[in-house]
Amino acid sequence: MVVAEDLHRSFGTGERAVHALRGVSFEIRRGELTALKGRSGSGKTTLLNLVGGLDSPTRGSVTLDGTDLAGLDEKGLLAMRCDRIGFVFQSFGLIPVLTAAENVGVPMRMRKVAAARREERVRTLLALVGLADHAEQRPGELSGGQQQRVAVARALANDPALIIADEPTGQLDSETGRSIMRLLRAVVRSEGVTVLVATHDPALMELADRVVELRDGRVVEPAE
Repeated sequence: MVVAEDLHRSFGTGERAVHALRGVSFEIRRGELTALKGRSGSGKTTLLNLVGGLDSPTRGSVTLDGTDLAGLDEKGLLAMRCDRIGFVFQSFGLIPVLTAAENVGVPMRMRKVAAARREERVRTLLALVGLADHAEQRPGELSGGQQQRVAVARALANDPALIIADEPTGQLDSETGRSIMRLLRAVVRSEGVTVLVATHDPALMELADRVVELRDGRVVEPAE
């Protein structure tokens, strides 16, 4: 599903250059939940940005579902992110003035999905994440865990092949964090989607199919 080969990413030039990634290679199988672990500054977010097509490597390549991201122009990358990748962020990233249902529907509006089909998909996804009764509530009326569930539903809106989650439990208490990881685990099984999640919580890693560890921009402990 995802193949990263010899990824390097540097910021700046000369002696002041920061080498965020130093030759990272790994694969993610289709329908698998992979946890990416590492301390702050290890390169996790940089790697997620490269896999998600939000940034380009200094050297190396990322292939997503058979497509080399380096071969896509900005329009192609935008289409890839819209159609094939869903994103879940630590800060939830919901639009405050929109209801839960409206937030979930945003990606489908961008693709101009017909209203009837969009509303049906929103209902299905909110039920999937356990929020069928909260469709008309706005983010400020929801708990942190509920907001993140809305974010997961939104990430699934366009039926992506891959979901990328950057510390999705970072602002949640431990039990709520576990519930979000269990939800991602369930999504992998029910939707057949592939998930790459960055986390530093060992308890959450136990729910993953595989763990890839980054240290100082290098893979040091990929686990089957």
